Amino acid sequence: MILLFDIGNTHTHLGLANNQRVLKQANIATAAWFKGDAGRLVKKFIGHTNLEGAALCSVVPRATPKAIQTVKRNWKLACLTLTPKTLSGVGIDYPKPNTIGPDRLANAVAVVHHFGAPSVVVDFGTAVTFDVVNAQGNYIGGIIAPGLAAMTDYLHQKTALLPKIKIHEVNAVVGKNTRQAMLIGAVHGYRGLVRELIVKLKKDLRAHRLPVVATGGYARLIAAKLPEITAVDPLLTLEGLRLVWRNQPGQP
Repeated sequence: MILLFDIGNTHTHLGLANNQRVLKQANIATAAWFKGDAGRLVKKFIGHTNLEGAALCSVVPRATPKAIQTVKRNWKLACLTLTPKTLSGVGIDYPKPNTIGPDRLANAVAVVHHFGAPSVVVDFGTAVTFDVVNAQGNYIGGIIAPGLAAMTDYLHQKTALLPKIKIHEVNAVVGKNTRQAMLIGAVHGYRGLVRELIVKLKKDLRAHRLPVVATGGYARLIAAKLPEITAVDPLLTLEGLRLVWRNQPGQP
């Protein structure tokens, strides 16, 4: 089995995978790496599973060596860190490859493997990111917008009267109270944002058919009424990591 880490700003997504797919997933707070709790939580997640390797992608540089040391100390294994140099499965056509978030590269690998190219990943994390692969199978860049929770939390923090809300489906178009009005802006507004950007991407890529795969925390919610979304895969980033690890020399 392979141990996978997708270290994000808020959560670290853990995965266990075999040769075919990701079999198990759980989340821990990324802050746990700095509080000293992460090692114990990772060991609990793994249980008695025998590990043959590990791979990670991280957008929190301070957490990366802590994860690597956890793997080395507890299982005596090296941990593959996804970078443009260790990437396999897609090319890169981007001015400064080292500035690309490794999670975005993992997304690109997974979407090309399962859906072909050109293709797009929309990742609903702390930020909403679009990762774009062209017809030649190269990662060419993307789009970054504020995440849903970040946007609604900002409104709550920066205004006197707007409350903190829990994001969920809303059918109304005109809000009859403050919470409903904020929900409409978040849910319907983000669907509109995603739809418009997909239209522009299709035109820019000159693609009549453009697979668009959603992943991340609010992927199912936003994709539910967006026919432009081809598929929802909560494990897409971990799957990309799995594929990169399997493509390393010497792996079966």
